[in-house]
Amino acid sequence: MDKYQPQDIETAWYQKWEAQNYFAPSGNGSPFSIAIPPPNVTGTLHMGHAFQHTLVDSLIRFRRMKGDNTLWQMGTDHAGIATQLIVTEQLAAEGIKPSDLGREKFLEKAWQWKEKSGGTISKQLRRLGASLHWQTERFTLDEGLSRAVLEVFVRLYEDDLIYRGKRLVNWDPVLKTSISDLEVESEEEKGHLWHLRYPLADSDDQYLIVATTRPETMLGDTAVAVHPDDERYKSLIGQEVLLPLTNRRVPIIADHYVDQTFGSGCVKITPAHDFNDYDMGRRHDLPMINVFNDDASINDNAPEKYRGIDRYAAREAILKDLDNLNLMEKVEDHMMAVPRGEKSGVVVEPFLSDQWFVRAEPLAAPAIKAVEDGDIEFIPKNYENNFFVWMRNIQDWCISRQQWWGHRIPAWYDSDGAVYVGRSEQEVRDKHNLADDVALSQDEDVLDTWFSSALWTFSTLGWPDKTPELDTFHSTDVMVTGHDIITFWVSRMIMMTLKFVGEVPFKKVYVTGMVTDADGQKQSKSKGNGLDPLDIIDGISLDDLVAKRTDSLLQPKMAARIEKNTRKEFPDGIKPYGTDALRFTFYSIATRSRTIRFDMNRVEGYRNFCNKLWNAANFVFINTLEHDVSADHTPDVIDRWIVTELNHTVEIINQAMETYRYDLAAKAIYEFIWDEFCDWYVELTKPIVNSDASAEIINAKRFTLLSVLEQTLRMAHPFLPFMTEEIWQQIPTAIRGEGATIMREAYPECNAKLVDQAAKNDVAWIKDVVTGTRNIRGEMNISQGKPIPIIFYNGGAEDKIRLDAYQTLLEFLIRPESITWLQENDNKPPASTHLVGDMQLLVPLAGLIDTSAELARLDKEIDRKEKDKTRIEGKLGNPNFVDKAPDAVVQKEKDKLADISSALDRLREQRHKIANL
Repeated sequence: MDKYQPQDIETAWYQKWEAQNYFAPSGNGSPFSIAIPPPNVTGTLHMGHAFQHTLVDSLIRFRRMKGDNTLWQMGTDHAGIATQLIVTEQLAAEGIKPSDLGREKFLEKAWQWKEKSGGTISKQLRRLGASLHWQTERFTLDEGLSRAVLEVFVRLYEDDLIYRGKRLVNWDPVLKTSISDLEVESEEEKGHLWHLRYPLADSDDQYLIVATTRPETMLGDTAVAVHPDDERYKSLIGQEVLLPLTNRRVPIIADHYVDQTFGSGCVKITPAHDFNDYDMGRRHDLPMINVFNDDASINDNAPEKYRGIDRYAAREAILKDLDNLNLMEKVEDHMMAVPRGEKSGVVVEPFLSDQWFVRAEPLAAPAIKAVEDGDIEFIPKNYENNFFVWMRNIQDWCISRQQWWGHRIPAWYDSDGAVYVGRSEQEVRDKHNLADDVALSQDEDVLDTWFSSALWTFSTLGWPDKTPELDTFHSTDVMVTGHDIITFWVSRMIMMTLKFVGEVPFKKVYVTGMVTDADGQKQSKSKGNGLDPLDIIDGISLDDLVAKRTDSLLQPKMAARIEKNTRKEFPDGIKPYGTDALRFTFYSIATRSRTIRFDMNRVEGYRNFCNKLWNAANFVFINTLEHDVSADHTPDVIDRWIVTELNHTVEIINQAMETYRYDLAAKAIYEFIWDEFCDWYVELTKPIVNSDASAEIINAKRFTLLSVLEQTLRMAHPFLPFMTEEIWQQIPTAIRGEGATIMREAYPECNAKLVDQAAKNDVAWIKDVVTGTRNIRGEMNISQGKPIPIIFYNGGAEDKIRLDAYQTLLEFLIRPESITWLQENDNKPPASTHLVGDMQLLVPLAGLIDTSAELARLDKEIDRKEKDKTRIEGKLGNPNFVDKAPDAVVQKEKDKLADISSALDRLREQRHKIANL
């Protein structure tokens, strides 16, 4: 084979796999299915996506090779708000508003965009090697899924589990729609806390002081609250204040929610513009006065002076007027969490509006029971707590959105405002005996995207029809997802599926950690530390990487900082590492931690690992393909040892995959391929395949080389799909069989009959002798090319038998000047020593090193390390550094200190050995 170049093989192999329909269910074996968390049709593959999909693909490939009837169901989400925003922006570039087109024309534009540009993430998933069943790909707005959504809405309404009401919701004043909590991003920002004076209604000189970060909402205040046990205000409970600027009288109420220690202990209550105030308003039956329009300008419920102006302009006007009235007590700087719309970037308002809701509590009870009874298992188990906390305190779910792209709510209104719900307007007329001349208008809103995705596992398999696919593949086996959507998606899938299918959507929920940068920082546009997995696979120039990271940043200082950091981190850009190296990196870091640190150094290391396997395969082919290789042979101890190690590794991987420990599987594969197969077995075979040994002995070695390589490729295929397929195709069919692709071959199983502990012990002895000798060379700074005498001292009978049996191998691997066997009563020369069991391996150093020069070198190195240690200890002992530096930076310094301490221990031990020669 030529040099390993992943770009030369990966795309070609994926196209072959897909063209041959290898990803389709086989129809044989036990069903095993996973439904992909539907990526947004507007989306691109970020590191979190790539991480999760990589884990799932290994599981799917593993199960496929285990003989299961495997389905990985593909589909995409229509991404209501994101798609509407993209199409709106494209129209704006042409000077067109959505209202200029109207609903139907706008939807035509949206579908055109979807068909033209909506497939980016599907292409990226293919580049990642995801073996999805593309032939059954679904879309949340396709005809079948739309029918399922319609059916669920109508049935829930008929069961009194959907209703329409006026409630407080997250409102995006730019998009002019309600949004979910998941679409709100809150970050700490600098703001102010204004302390305002509210005059007592029946007093000329008394007032209460309330503190607020949003003075513009005071126009909608309907109470002032104090704690019932607060002695300062007990006498005022039940009295009223005169709300400044409005001349409305509002009551002073008592509620245990009030924190007596915050501010003055008095809180303004605005039920229509604050979620906590809304709850308090319902408890006390307060009026709910909305003072905002849908664009967050001030509406007609406010004094005329402020009507029609933007909320922030109103804030300035209100503060000025309060100051002029001597009603401003003081202003303080204040850090606060500011909620912004994920898509628009503007501050989100709690907003009172008419919306559709699902009654969640009746649906939650069966879902809680399913997890409690073990019908659904969370992995790791502690994530059950997230689920239970949310479900046991669940609130009704707002499912309506004020936009056009999505599933339109199947509700119609007559001229009197009466509402009718049905699968179509005609069904509504027939059910309610409405004549054709009764005018009906359909609700303008669409359903929350999460509503359709809550039906994902069963709607994609054909529900509400009773299809063979639904019968075979549902319940699905596992859902791989992040902890951030346990509440928004996982819980709702469980509720909806139990309600409409009568079984759980999945048997297991494997929750992954969040992928961060190497320092544990969340990857984000503002930090400029994000990585595109496709850039790691295919490479990207430095200038293009800088442009990608700084694109659309409005703050020049931020862009300059990100550019500087990027040029420092990637001075040559990112070279192409290929898919397999990136995938293996993901498996290696897939621990049970809540955060997964991604380090490019690991990718570099696993690219080297791929190259190591490729080169080892080349060695095998050079020494086998031009020769007659048959299974008729007697394996020697080296062959029996590598087969034993292979079976042990297979056993570990099978156990790891059953328990979703991808990191342990990757570790076992890496250690077997790099350490055992490449570094030891290949090296141990070289003196035999290149010797004048008998044809039978050489043939045995060639057969084992090919056989172990073939099984290793099958073992590694779910993790390194492209390179394993490419190498496997080069193996003679006499060894691998007549199969067309490795992905349809059987996954290796541990064969206990082939485990030879005696061979394992013998090779462990060989490795110990070789490693000990090499370590002495390194410790004593002896050139690798300089032959050294080796003495086996005080060995037992078994040591002597092994030396006699394997001396030729040892001479090849160590290349000693001489090998001598000495008993305990023989004179022992001054030497550096390594223990092999009870036997001493001696290397006499007389004439090999200059003792004085070596001690001087070691003293100099020890002194340098001591200074480094003192410097770092000083830094870690400085409270200014420890308290102010990020945790990741402090930890990095602690790690450096540990490494230096270990190095010092080794240097001192080495000096002691030389000084005592």
